[in-house]
Amino acid sequence: MSELVSIITPTFNAEKYIRATLQSVLNQSYQNWEMILVDDASTDLTVSIIEEFAQKDTRIKLFKLAENSGNGFARNVALEKAVGKYIAYLDADDLWFPLKLEKQIQFLKANNLPFTFSFYDCIDEEGNPLNRRVQAPLNLTYNQLFFCNYVGNLTAIYDVDYFGKIALEASQKRQDWRLWLTILKQIKTTKPVSEPLAFYRIRKDSISSSKFKLIKHNFGVYREFHSYNFVFSVLLMIRFLFTQLIIKPHYIKKP
Repeated sequence: MSELVSIITPTFNAEKYIRATLQSVLNQSYQNWEMILVDDASTDLTVSIIEEFAQKDTRIKLFKLAENSGNGFARNVALEKAVGKYIAYLDADDLWFPLKLEKQIQFLKANNLPFTFSFYDCIDEEGNPLNRRVQAPLNLTYNQLFFCNYVGNLTAIYDVDYFGKIALEASQKRQDWRLWLTILKQIKTTKPVSEPLAFYRIRKDSISSSKFKLIKHNFGVYREFHSYNFVFSVLLMIRFLFTQLIIKPHYIKKP
């Protein structure tokens, strides 16, 4: 019997993308999953689109927040509801390849790992390919992750039996990177599935597209999450920027 995977998806005003995201989960060759969507008080048609899917498939579960509380809060609510052996993350505008879950769970078992992720390809807002594949070190260490988030949120999956459910403070600031750091601090190193298993949608209005916001939020990881003093956090941030500008581009390829 295959183990249950709980897919965590926070949603907010995602009517333009959510249908394709849901369909990419329904298309999975690995069928034993539940998809827990927590809507963060959307004002568009997101909820009615999800409800339409949920009526047809009981594995799709929708929970609605009464007021807008942020992506991190919605993610934590979804995590509380999850009952799977594995937790996987998928944002409301990203897409999985049909073999994503099957290949990753086989990989976890074959390599005796409690956490993995994969490479991914990038698409634009309209879903057109951007000819950009994001790879990662094949033996990712805590130290490498400390200076650069190599883990695409849409590709990560971890074993709840090993870690328990990992809930982090609900701030919206780089919650995903903090999560992988928490995991790698425990296991020291992990391996990705060395092929793309998902499409990451690059949107003009996203936090990751605003360079200034990104620097501020990454600085917050050193200052708040790791509790380093201001001066040391600045020095770490310089090393982080060096890694982003000089080292990470080596992992971005053309498909």
